[in-house]
Amino acid sequence: MAEKKPLRQIARPFVADGPSGVSIRDRLKGLTAEDEKVLRAVGEHMGRLASADLARRRRDGMDHSTDTWAARKRDLTAESSSRWAGSVTSSTHDQWGLSRRAQHQHLASLDAGIRTLRHRLSLPVGEKGSRGKPGGYRSKHEWFVKTRRLAILEEKCEQIRVEREAGRVSVTRGGRRLLRQRHNLNAAGKTPEQWRAQWEAARWFLTADGESGKRYGNETIRVTPDGGVSIKLPAPLADLANARHSRYVLAAKVSFPFRGEEWRDRVTGNRAVAYRIHLNTASGRWYLDASWTRKDLPVIPLDALRAGGVIGMDTNADHLAAWRLDEYGNPVGAPRRFDYDLSGSAGHRDAQLRHALTRLLRWTQECGVRAVAIEDLDFTDSKTREKHGRKKKFRQLISGIPTGRVRARLLSMCAEAGIGVIAVDPAYTSMWGAEHWRKPLTTKRRPATRHYAAAVAIGRRSLGHRIRRRTAPPPHHQSDGVRHRTAQARPGDPGSEGHHPRVPGPRTRSAGAGRGRNAVDQNAQDRPGRSAEHVQRMLTL
Repeated sequence: MAEKKPLRQIARPFVADGPSGVSIRDRLKGLTAEDEKVLRAVGEHMGRLASADLARRRRDGMDHSTDTWAARKRDLTAESSSRWAGSVTSSTHDQWGLSRRAQHQHLASLDAGIRTLRHRLSLPVGEKGSRGKPGGYRSKHEWFVKTRRLAILEEKCEQIRVEREAGRVSVTRGGRRLLRQRHNLNAAGKTPEQWRAQWEAARWFLTADGESGKRYGNETIRVTPDGGVSIKLPAPLADLANARHSRYVLAAKVSFPFRGEEWRDRVTGNRAVAYRIHLNTASGRWYLDASWTRKDLPVIPLDALRAGGVIGMDTNADHLAAWRLDEYGNPVGAPRRFDYDLSGSAGHRDAQLRHALTRLLRWTQECGVRAVAIEDLDFTDSKTREKHGRKKKFRQLISGIPTGRVRARLLSMCAEAGIGVIAVDPAYTSMWGAEHWRKPLTTKRRPATRHYAAAVAIGRRSLGHRIRRRTAPPPHHQSDGVRHRTAQARPGDPGSEGHHPRVPGPRTRSAGAGRGRNAVDQNAQDRPGRSAEHVQRMLTL
């Protein structure tokens, strides 16, 4: 009999943190030709300085320090202003840190792929996998091709490791995806002029960090409570100013229909607000983004969120499967399915997710539930072809599940609706949900899918209950009466999700399992289960 694979340690559920910041957007309507000329000049000038500063930061590598940062800022101040220089160096630091983290993730992915290739190449051709590990390759040709791929991955991994130790990162201002479109404009559906305009606009720099205590929370890009916008021009462009102190006042007004009152309270109290001006080259429209941090979000304890039950939610490639559970872990009512289509542009995909999550939160509020339970998923190490081999459809499936976008959007929307988010360990939720809950929840009119069963499993784990259901009671011929088994552990019992080995010996009312004088001897008891030798001996007597 094959030995069972041990279960991995299951992490405890926790309340996910809400968004740390807020970002709103409004269109700059009514800009004159002179306004657009000034915005383009400022964006191009500051973008050129930002590119030079990023290249200098990349050359510093691991030798970066506060002294080198101060030297870069002094050089930028002479070409712009002290506040413009602070925004540029801060943005450069964030870009370098993001590329550094992405480099680390890429290196970890290459290491995982190399380990998998080495393991499969060490096995004989055609050998099957066991205990969750992949087996050998199917043919000698595939084995040979994988040896070449292993050599390529090892060379690439060594190159990236050397770059990481030296502190060198690869950053493309404007976006690497847009840069690659230049080599295939027909597939992108753009002309060279359209691509050039979009590339230049993406490399502009019109971002200003906020500063508390200053007038309206920002000295570089200032927005008054009534919507007036003015910009502090860099020193070389001071002759373009139309107001005092080298400022240019735009003819456009902003109102921020969404969160306008919250933004107005901040600028009236001179609290920090960061702004960003950008151009949509496809429509020719200018936009202004305002953002600030939030530090006053209330923290709701986990027990308080569990009090009225939860909504268990399973995220899939094309829909959200949800089911309401009461505080005892029992499914209530009928499940819900919220569909979305992730094809098309980024704006269309984001709108689809917002619409699906809006319907989910409205249903949650109608049910009077205070929390939504989701899986703490991360597919960064589970969608490589080295791990799943020829399972292209499965790789496309898990790659298409928008786990990161759903979680980020759900956290921000739940924070505004006053609903908590409980994150649980995703281990065995789909498997145990289908095993223990799919069949009991299936009716003639409503078949329970595997995704609905997974939603129930997620909700039960968030409530602290084990996913597995009680075992069936014994038949009458094996016990004095049908009674409920006590296999279900309490929420606080440790190891409630693990395997429960069978205790040897019979279970009788007079003696527990493995106890008593005749507990392990079936022949000494007047009950079925006697050996054939004992029955034959009794007949001969």
